[in-house]
Amino acid sequence: MSPSCRVGIVDYLNSRPLAWSFRHGRAPAGMEPVFRPPAQVAEMLAAGEIDVGLIPSIELQRIPDLQVVPGLAVAARHEVRSVLLVSRRPLGEVRSVALDLNSRTSAALVRILLEDAYGVSAEYRQAEPDLDAMLAQSDAALIIGDPALHIDRDPYRIFDLAHEWRKLTGHPFVFAVWAVRRGVERPGLAKLLRESLRLGLENVADLATQASGEMGLSTEVVHEYLTENLSFQLGAAEMAGLEEYFRRAQAHGLIERVAPLQLWSD
Repeated sequence: MSPSCRVGIVDYLNSRPLAWSFRHGRAPAGMEPVFRPPAQVAEMLAAGEIDVGLIPSIELQRIPDLQVVPGLAVAARHEVRSVLLVSRRPLGEVRSVALDLNSRTSAALVRILLEDAYGVSAEYRQAEPDLDAMLAQSDAALIIGDPALHIDRDPYRIFDLAHEWRKLTGHPFVFAVWAVRRGVERPGLAKLLRESLRLGLENVADLATQASGEMGLSTEVVHEYLTENLSFQLGAAEMAGLEEYFRRAQAHGLIERVAPLQLWSD
């Protein structure tokens, strides 16, 4: 590895198994982790400020000349628990939605789901992920990542977007992938990232214990989230889900066109 590889990592619990080596000093010298929210990681990759990034999947169709590290993702095959549309009314009655400003992929997904599954055409605005403030001005709020795991579900109607996507399409949903700027030469990068995930899953019990103390969630909840709600594989089913997502995103005018994915190879 050359001494200047900047790696953008989403600083959410859902990235910790993928980023285990970077968080525990196991990445090679010169691999510089940069921890940011997902939208900022995408912006930095687009601007050439980082070389590799764990980016929202929609950005594969918005940022030119990216290559996808094969086999790795943040995905969900059923409920994800950390990407939620929160409302006090049925989805069919929603007319305005506040979008967590950290979201790109889920912001597009909620538009697709509301229109395709519920026939709802809503107004959207970006907002800080403060649920009370969001719902004070909008019928529903999109909350993603760690803040979603802390929501008290009793007062609200909660719609898990991965679950809604599965109901609509039958596919798993891919929220994020590792992407590399074209022209970056990093021999062994894919192997390093696969090894990081292997170590993260091997140490997931310790990871859950540590994260539970930091986040104020039970170890059992964190462990279940990391091992049952999330999937970190980008296999054939996930690729099919990505293709369907991109097709619908284009149909809704959320991306200009659907470009074939280019895979990174060591």
